[in-house]
Amino acid sequence: MRARAIMVLGTSSHVGKSLLTAALCRIFAQEGYRVAPFKSQNMSLNSAVTPEGLEIGRAQALQAEAAGILPSVHMNPILLKPCGDMTSQIIVHGKIWGRLTASDYHLRRVDELLPVIRESYEMLAAEHDVMILEGAGSPAEINLKQHDIVNMRMADLADAACLLVGDIDRGGVFASLLGTVELLDPPEQERIRGFLINKFRGDVQLLEPGLRRMEDRLGKPCLGVMPYLPQLTLDEEDSLGLGSENGMSWELSDDPLRPIRIAVIALPSFSNFTDFDALQSEPSVSLHFCRTPAQLIHADILIVPGSKQTADDLLWLCSQELDRRLIDHSRRGPVVGICGGMQMLGKEIVDPQAMEHSETIQGLGLLAIQTTMQPQKITRISSGRLVAASLLGQPVASLNVSGYEIHIGETRYLEAAQPFARLTTENDGEPSFDGCTSPGGLVFGSYLHGLFDDDSFRHSFLASARAYYGLSPAIHLEGWKQKREESLNRLADAVRASLDLEKIFAWVGLTCGARSSGSTEARP
Repeated sequence: MRARAIMVLGTSSHVGKSLLTAALCRIFAQEGYRVAPFKSQNMSLNSAVTPEGLEIGRAQALQAEAAGILPSVHMNPILLKPCGDMTSQIIVHGKIWGRLTASDYHLRRVDELLPVIRESYEMLAAEHDVMILEGAGSPAEINLKQHDIVNMRMADLADAACLLVGDIDRGGVFASLLGTVELLDPPEQERIRGFLINKFRGDVQLLEPGLRRMEDRLGKPCLGVMPYLPQLTLDEEDSLGLGSENGMSWELSDDPLRPIRIAVIALPSFSNFTDFDALQSEPSVSLHFCRTPAQLIHADILIVPGSKQTADDLLWLCSQELDRRLIDHSRRGPVVGICGGMQMLGKEIVDPQAMEHSETIQGLGLLAIQTTMQPQKITRISSGRLVAASLLGQPVASLNVSGYEIHIGETRYLEAAQPFARLTTENDGEPSFDGCTSPGGLVFGSYLHGLFDDDSFRHSFLASARAYYGLSPAIHLEGWKQKREESLNRLADAVRASLDLEKIFAWVGLTCGARSSGSTEARP
């Protein structure tokens, strides 16, 4: 039997669609239903790798986690990764399909992909009781609606009951809700069953007059008002979640219990910034995303993150004189590179087929590696162990590492290079080396996204950094997996307390109330 479908639409980007979809996945799973997320087309530089070694949006991986199931490429059959030159890399079923401008994609090629979307959706819908779909941006982008394959067209294909979400934290929520509905065609308006106010910080009673007027104007019920939920530590889908830290600075402190100060370089094509969520959640860490040399003053650790456009971001880094600060810091403190960031720390980046840049770019020379860009993208889940018995120059016990790789560069070791870790990939089981470490151990790089998500590695990394700077051990260390579970349950509990779930369940002919004590196991 084909699954019933609910679709979460928004008045704009970053109104909370992704997390509300995750919450509904968790709630339906808690109620014992087999539930799966679906987003036909996603645009994001935050991506994840499925167990089969295929690339999908990070948000859909989180939603699968909330549903208590493994992520599948069919949950996000099309992923668009902006390249910074008005083009995007098009990922179809987890692999590179092409690179197109926005106009070429929307006006000429997008309809070619509708059969791919239908295939993925029908495959998942046949295996689950409920599908929770997520829209993209706003369904009322009237300039793009003719070729839309992610909002109302997808709602029609899935015969989905739609919930419209507005973000009151940005202001103008009533106008955005009304305007969105009125810009839809009458059949599309009928699919909107109700609306939700998200990220509310005040007294709900003050909203009541506006809510009643909206219900009258729209002819649709308000399903609830969601409170603003700080410090959820759940994956943001796009860089709007980073915020602005232009005025931040660290102060000197002699307190041996002070936090470790970590500066992550906010590259123009910053990808997978969720790599640092686990570090940021630690009470013993003060982490900021920085764009200027002045912001790096007093930082203990500098991290160059992943990049969608590695060569261009390296040139930007040098134009901002951040290269000098990184090189200078490496002489007295730790520097870390993740994926593209590691490539920048090497000797040079060669791009013979102009995958990202047509020239050979000199790296920072902090690691004895050379990277050559290639058309084939490597996507795989990997795990292994550190090669050396030290981290940041501090002795450590034999240490496991794990994460996932998403990169087009192939890195070659130069003379006297020391690999960072020895890995075994889940896809082929073949051992290989990953990353590189400087002779003194203060600089290291790895291709592993999610490296810091592993509690043992992250705790050892922070312990080594504190020991290097002569600081006292951290009083408390977080368990990241447990914290994510707690955050997902906290989000689901907030949705249960705020929304009319009985009405939402009734949309798809199901009942709510048989909650199984937080279990995410599906009914047989």
